[in-house]
Amino acid sequence: MAVVSVSMPDELLDRLDQFAEEHGYTGRSEVVREASRNLLGEFEDTRLEDRELMGIVTVLFDYETTSVEERMMHLRHEHEDLVASNFHSHVGDHYCMELFVLEGELEDISTFVGKIRATKDALTVDYSVIPVDEFDPISQGR
Repeated sequence: MAVVSVSMPDELLDRLDQFAEEHGYTGRSEVVREASRNLLGEFEDTRLEDRELMGIVTVLFDYETTSVEERMMHLRHEHEDLVASNFHSHVGDHYCMELFVLEGELEDISTFVGKIRATKDALTVDYSVIPVDEFDPISQGR
């Protein structure tokens, strides 16, 4: 097995070690391997391929110390064919939340989420994806 060196803040490393201990992992490498497999497999769901999807992406960041908001605006314009709607909100005294509503195919949504995740200083990135190509509100009892 190859050895990989990864840089991370001390806080994150402490959380990783604590998580490994609390959940019975043999060490941080095992946690990182599992997290990597999960991240890489997120968009490999073949049931979602070649379907029209809607996605919601939320990003939390500290607006006083980062340029994340500018990056979010750039990504919104870069992917204007995918971004159906965008919402910005202040959270507490120092944070902002950016919410994106996406409409498109899995590959495009995956690319967008990847770029959001790669944005330096984004504190959290969360998303969900649902197919809308076969949505029938009558059969859903509505």
